[in-house]
Amino acid sequence: MDTKWQPDLSGYDGPKYLGLVRALRDAVRGGSLGPGHRLPPVRTLAWSLGITPGTVARAYQIATQEGLLDATVGRGTFVARNRPRFGADQALIPEAPALLRPPVAPGHPLIDLRSPQLPDVGQNESMARALEAMIGAGFDYLGYPGLRRDGALRAAYADWLADRCLGPISGEDVVLSHGGQNAICLALQCCLKGPRPQVMLEELAYPGFRHAARLTRAEVVPVALDAGGLSAEALDETCRRTGARIVCLTSEAQNPTTAQMPPERRAEIVAIARDHDLQIIEDDCYSVGEASAPSLRALAPERTWHVSSISKSIAAGLRFGAIVCPTGQGEYARLAAQHSYFGLARPLVDLMQQLLTSGEAGRLRDEAQAVLERRLELTVNALGSYDLSWRPGLAFVWLKLPMGWRASTFMREAETVGVLVRSADEYALMDGSAPNAIRIAIDGRSPEPDFVRALAAMTRLLRNPPGDLPV
Repeated sequence: MDTKWQPDLSGYDGPKYLGLVRALRDAVRGGSLGPGHRLPPVRTLAWSLGITPGTVARAYQIATQEGLLDATVGRGTFVARNRPRFGADQALIPEAPALLRPPVAPGHPLIDLRSPQLPDVGQNESMARALEAMIGAGFDYLGYPGLRRDGALRAAYADWLADRCLGPISGEDVVLSHGGQNAICLALQCCLKGPRPQVMLEELAYPGFRHAARLTRAEVVPVALDAGGLSAEALDETCRRTGARIVCLTSEAQNPTTAQMPPERRAEIVAIARDHDLQIIEDDCYSVGEASAPSLRALAPERTWHVSSISKSIAAGLRFGAIVCPTGQGEYARLAAQHSYFGLARPLVDLMQQLLTSGEAGRLRDEAQAVLERRLELTVNALGSYDLSWRPGLAFVWLKLPMGWRASTFMREAETVGVLVRSADEYALMDGSAPNAIRIAIDGRSPEPDFVRALAAMTRLLRNPPGDLPV
């Protein structure tokens, strides 16, 4: 079959991969690509168009998800013979109406709602003052960080976590890390054993868990979720079936669904963990303010590694986080950190200690949270008539899309109107299924009118789906 096809992308605005998807749609509608037509290989088309193979592969993947193309390993990519239909005239599914997807107007920047953005409440000025105080006091950074040099900061951070309901902890239980992702990797390094370790994850989970497991050569095993977070029954069954002995989960603010695990579920999880001798890695990086119930670290201090960071409360660029280790495991984990990255850089240790002990960290957190709460209120007011899950204090919401929308299609169409969001697919494990939903993060950094504009653009899209989508 013919594999010669080279579209002209100059007439398509926006990202190249979206332009290629639209060119595919137009070619199929116009008949220049008929059913069963074999498309050029990814690298061949990329070379002829002067774009990257990844751009072509992404466009092919999108068109395949829409039902426009069929891809067969070893044979190639073809125009689908049974293409998606729309309406009574059996025409192909159109793109969203042009009035819903105008190019981003000058002066209206792209609004990135994929990850929370903290507002500027004077963080840089506070850090500058702290650095000036450090310079005035004098310093000596010629030596390596040591296992004991950061003791004062560990104690200060343990005090900072007092509202998280972690049970009795001290600086001896804390190991400092370069943010939450580094803490997750370090916790896995401390827990994993054997030649083929397994890690149980929520079936929809923060992608960083998968990446950390891959780096540590661990196999990922999904565990079902329900309205209360990780299912205790599913966890017990998975332990019995696989023999896995490590579970990564979120009890306070499940990412991406916003589920908060009720106290009785937490007790069930702890009982199962003790029955199967599990190590628990508890991610608490999104929670800000007082916890709703005792954490798993408080309920099972002998086996829980509690991960936190300041990226969602003060400043992501500082890359500061920590693990509250199981009782008696702090020294072991600090030794693992020493072997991995020699501990935190001493200027960062001194800077964080200044922010925490002076009260500046608390002030910055509270002022940033006030802005994010205002933006969350705007988000709920704009999207609350849809199937929206949210919680006060949480910097993202979870939206189950109405009939007529597929998550991947909504994500692309939102991009054409200047808004970036995350599809549920990004949180599903390999070979797992994802609900028809998107995660929308709260942006506190952009001017409020731009944020409101982004919400209005998404509302217009939700009210005007592109039509019946293939299942």
